[in-house]
Amino acid sequence: MNDMFEALEAPTDRDPDRRDVAADVLGDVLRGAALDSDSARLVVGRLVSVAVNEPVTKVRESALNSTSEAFDHYRLPLALVEPLTAAMPTMKRQLLVHTLYILGATHDPQARPLIEPFLHHPDPEVREEARLAAAELTAVEQNGLTHNS
Repeated sequence: MNDMFEALEAPTDRDPDRRDVAADVLGDVLRGAALDSDSARLVVGRLVSVAVNEPVTKVRESALNSTSEAFDHYRLPLALVEPLTAAMPTMKRQLLVHTLYILGATHDPQARPLIEPFLHHPDPEVREEARLAAAELTAVEQNGLTHNS
């Protein structure tokens, strides 16, 4: 647990390599699935903040990758990751792919209008991830499930 607290503070370090490692450590904590729901939300909220505000692409990617993996173990609301959408217009392809996956993983139908503009993106990988994210929402809607079910 001390690793988590240190990693929560490290994203403010001046060294981008330390910030990158901190994002990975937070991902390891989330992958361990040992956190309660509130702690997982705290960690993901911190990672989202890094992904939105970080100037170094590799650190942003690590934060997004860790956030993506959190959905394998926790049910997280759209509102927690929605700040990512403000940064999407300036994201590089790989960052967009992670973000679209995250939006789909919320299983929240309200993510649909956030995903749909990327169905027409010039990059085929971004379009494909947008299609998969939208399909994830459609599957949940067709099964009568919502994120809160």
